[in-house]
Amino acid sequence: MCPQLKGTLHFSLSRDEENRKVTMTKLTRVVSVVAAASMVATAFVAAAVPSQAAASKTLVIATDVPLQGSSFDSNDSTNKAIALYLKSIGGKVGNYSITLKYYDDATATAGAWDAGKCAQNAQQHVANKAEIAVIGTYNSGCAKIEVPILNQDPKGPMLMVSQANTNPGLTKAWSPGEPDVYYPTGVRNYARVCTTDDNQGSAAAQFAKSIGVKSVYVLNDTQTYGQGVAQAFTTEANKIGLKVLSSGPAGQGWDATQSDYTALFQKIAPLNPDLVYFGGIYDNNGGQLLKDKVAVLGDNTKVKLMAPDGFTGYPQFNSDPNAAGAYLTFAGLSNELLVKNAPNGAGAKFLALYKKTYKKAPVGSYPIYGVAALQVILAAIAKSDGTRKGVTEAVFSGTGVTIPAAASVLGKALHISTLTGDTTAKDITVEQIVGGQETTLKAWTVK
Repeated sequence: MCPQLKGTLHFSLSRDEENRKVTMTKLTRVVSVVAAASMVATAFVAAAVPSQAAASKTLVIATDVPLQGSSFDSNDSTNKAIALYLKSIGGKVGNYSITLKYYDDATATAGAWDAGKCAQNAQQHVANKAEIAVIGTYNSGCAKIEVPILNQDPKGPMLMVSQANTNPGLTKAWSPGEPDVYYPTGVRNYARVCTTDDNQGSAAAQFAKSIGVKSVYVLNDTQTYGQGVAQAFTTEANKIGLKVLSSGPAGQGWDATQSDYTALFQKIAPLNPDLVYFGGIYDNNGGQLLKDKVAVLGDNTKVKLMAPDGFTGYPQFNSDPNAAGAYLTFAGLSNELLVKNAPNGAGAKFLALYKKTYKKAPVGSYPIYGVAALQVILAAIAKSDGTRKGVTEAVFSGTGVTIPAAASVLGKALHISTLTGDTTAKDITVEQIVGGQETTLKAWTVK
């Protein structure tokens, strides 16, 4: 939660179904260089606001992420980053005042995203007449439930821009019927600012080969995201000559409800894999899976462990002694690379402001991608007539939306394809757990 405020922000913040107003700590005055960089994103599109919007109008942008369970820390950081960025630009774009509304798509019972809650949230997005667009979701499976509902909004389609969804099927051919099944009106309304698992999985397999791995065993958590990234890893591993010891296009599934995976790893042990790949999210009993992997197969120096971004941004995973030495991939640029690549860029300055404001860095690298998603939506609002349909059309028609490098918190120009909704960037970061922290090893270019 944000520290308590001495003064309220001029834009309101509300919380999930309870619709509670939240006041934030009166933020330290934004340093001029940060404000200047942030304002570029609104200034370059402000002139596009139609003249009929002369009278100020308040629009609501929603965030839709799990705020319970293991992913809370990263998603809480995302919400804080979005609020801070909006504060830094004055809470306005053109003649529109922008407010935020936070939705939680997790349940206490699941301890993670929940299909029923995702459907409920999507219906509430449509019903809330003030909402103009949604930032989210965090999990690809949740997006596959919400996007078709937003797509059929009578006043839309309603735009969703994700900071973290990586399953390819949301935007391009992957599983049968995808992606068309998510767009029943035939019009696209979903975009994302991170790359996809066909790139992430391929990069992971290529990196594994580069460090001398010759054989792999692939596991997946049986969910949309996990199966997708495990499939991409498996496909690329076979293509580049790694020996894949698991069977099936996405490897073997693990049951998140099991209390123990000793038998699973005892089955794997005689095969002597050089590396085990966990395709899935840490929320799905990843801690127990990790514990039993190390207990049966040995630590991550004896049998290497690699996992995708579904295991990034989790302090519990990072601090677990069993995770030491594990490799991770992130479907974008890590905060470390962002600062290294553009030390004076808008992203580096914003991360410094975040740390100054909240007295610590954001958890994981997805919070800055949440701000990038906000930048896309703000640019679309500025080009639109202030309606849901108009905002969506601003992204998927004409020249679409491009955030210039000088303004982009990602340190480079951000362009959204008007055909697919995908970002044109294919950034991948390889990390390793060292000293209880995610440590950047290198950026990886998918070959």
